[in-house]
Amino acid sequence: MTAILDIGKHLPITNPTWIFFLVLCIILFAPILLNKLKIPHLIGMILAGILIGEHGFDILARDSSFTLFGQVGLYYIMFLAGLEMNMEDFRAIRWKAIVFGILAFIIPLVFGFFSNIFILKYGIVSSILLASMYASHTLISYPIVIRYGVARHRCVSIAVGATAITDSLTLLVLAIIGSLYKSENIGNWSWVELILRVTLMGLFIIYTFPRIGRWFLRKYEDGIVQFIFILAMVFLAAGLMELVGMEGILGAFFAGLVLNRLIPYVSSLRNYLEFVGNALFIPYFLIGVGMLIDLRVFFGHIESLKVAAVMTFMALSTKWIAAWTTQKIYRMKKIERQLMFGLSNAQAAATLAAVLVGYNIFLPDGSRLLNEDVLNGTIILILITCLISSIATDIAARKMALSELPPENSPSKADNEKILISFSNQKNVKNLIYLALLTRNPKKNQGMIGLHVLYDNCSEAEREQGKKLLIQAQEIAAKADISLQTQNRLATNLSNGILHTAKENDISEIIVGLHIRATQDESFFGPVLLNLLNKMDRQIMILHAVTPINRIHNIHVAIPQNAEYEAGFSRWIERIARIGENTGSRIFWHGHRQTLSLIQAYLLRYHTNILWEMQETDGGNELKRLSATLGQNDLMVIIMARHGSVSFRPSFEHIPHQINAYYTEKNFILLFPDSYARTTSEITFVELQNTPGNYEKKKHWFDFLQRKKR
Repeated sequence: MTAILDIGKHLPITNPTWIFFLVLCIILFAPILLNKLKIPHLIGMILAGILIGEHGFDILARDSSFTLFGQVGLYYIMFLAGLEMNMEDFRAIRWKAIVFGILAFIIPLVFGFFSNIFILKYGIVSSILLASMYASHTLISYPIVIRYGVARHRCVSIAVGATAITDSLTLLVLAIIGSLYKSENIGNWSWVELILRVTLMGLFIIYTFPRIGRWFLRKYEDGIVQFIFILAMVFLAAGLMELVGMEGILGAFFAGLVLNRLIPYVSSLRNYLEFVGNALFIPYFLIGVGMLIDLRVFFGHIESLKVAAVMTFMALSTKWIAAWTTQKIYRMKKIERQLMFGLSNAQAAATLAAVLVGYNIFLPDGSRLLNEDVLNGTIILILITCLISSIATDIAARKMALSELPPENSPSKADNEKILISFSNQKNVKNLIYLALLTRNPKKNQGMIGLHVLYDNCSEAEREQGKKLLIQAQEIAAKADISLQTQNRLATNLSNGILHTAKENDISEIIVGLHIRATQDESFFGPVLLNLLNKMDRQIMILHAVTPINRIHNIHVAIPQNAEYEAGFSRWIERIARIGENTGSRIFWHGHRQTLSLIQAYLLRYHTNILWEMQETDGGNELKRLSATLGQNDLMVIIMARHGSVSFRPSFEHIPHQINAYYTEKNFILLFPDSYARTTSEITFVELQNTPGNYEKKKHWFDFLQRKKR
């Protein structure tokens, strides 16, 4: 009993079971405690590592699990950073990322070199290596921007792209200096060979990984199998980079970039990847970093404190200067500078690599290239920069998230959004769910209802089949962490079952699959859809998908003349913009000049981060012309109109024939907008266009025609 009570004899704990249990307890309770103290979770993980490590209360031994999971966590951070980047958007800001990356490397390198020479009195080679440590940074605080939902903002993409540049240059400096002392010939050119090897390996990853990934993800649809495959690809890329002499973090980042388009933003696979990384691997890495930190360095080591003070000041100040310079060059917002600084000043992975390499290199006189003062100072540098990075990123990301909330009169505020998804064919379930997920308000976790309607005289087997279909729909939505209500309804008329469900739940829009015709003589829309179109005035989206709808590359929108005068104009623009935002697709709007000018005003006001192009139509056969431009993974959205609406044209009667002729093997959506004004708070495009007279004149003309018809 005495032996059990003498806890000190059992410390540090080396049993893998208890180590893993205590780490899980930290991961579980640290966020709960820190939420009350208003402290970022990442700081809690690092502080917990300090407390339980050998330099704290020595509770846990830093065994091989921390090395393994820590390495996985570091790779995961870099992989998620590459994965979250909108590649279409990154092409537009790549020069900003390159400029920021170069500034974030050169400014710390230059200022750090002179401070090391004149203040710390180090030699030239030692000063260069130490200054390169200031230039590197690790995306420790990247999970924060994911949590606040601002990871796809341009300043985050700039910071992530700059990380790849600065870390690559830092590791290159490290490799060059390391090669100098590995060879008797100081002037050897092995570093040129290193650059060539890394370049060739990077090109190999960029060329082969997307092709292998595309083939595998199409062939195997099981989410767990896909998750294991992606994880294997990440470590293969990291291993290949290590094989040619570069750190594996660069390979993990490349893997995220090249697999980006293959892992849709709205998908179970993306959810698996983010969940496992944020729940286990990344916290394990942060706790392991904390266990390396020795707070006793603060006491009794004056020279170490001096070195640490210089290192920390130079690292923080030069990173701030780089962010400030980039902001001024490109006239960015202050909040963007703050977020770039927060993301780019944490020192961990490359810094540790550099100091350990320098510490293990001995000069001809027997001294170390980087002495123990630098080693101790590096630990303090890691602690302080990680704390400041987490706090700065948390504050900036929170402000940015709040600033991006829609204003009180925006469509999201005025829109009582509830989506009804009507299922009739098991093959369409996944794509209909994905379309709803792509168009839903990301701020809401509810508001989606899945419906399957049966005739009231159906058999028991048909009822069971309907239940299975709805369970499948719930499972797909649950994998994306979304709640889906379901109803298996009996009705004497299928369309009435849908209509009654819509009215009972105050549905704002309906998503259905395209009717499958039993014979050529049957109506294109089928009796159920025709009844819905005739009796319902809410928005209806009819989907036909031949490839996964969440993996589309481009969106083409065909818009009829006078579409801006329909009541649902703002709603369908908002939904299409969300699809583009969630898939990273470029949207091509095809319509008349006046309509396009209003759409442009809307996008500039509410969706500044999506990619789009305006293309005026000439009034010809647009559907036939556009069909030739659509690729296999493109989506065509055709804006329709009900009979009697201001944008309805007789040529709409020919659309079913054109679809049968040109679109049977393509992805398309037929979208029927709202046909009535839902609320007085609905956004008016008169305000955006600032030409109220033109609108009132058309509206008066339309009302006059309607009265005349009566």
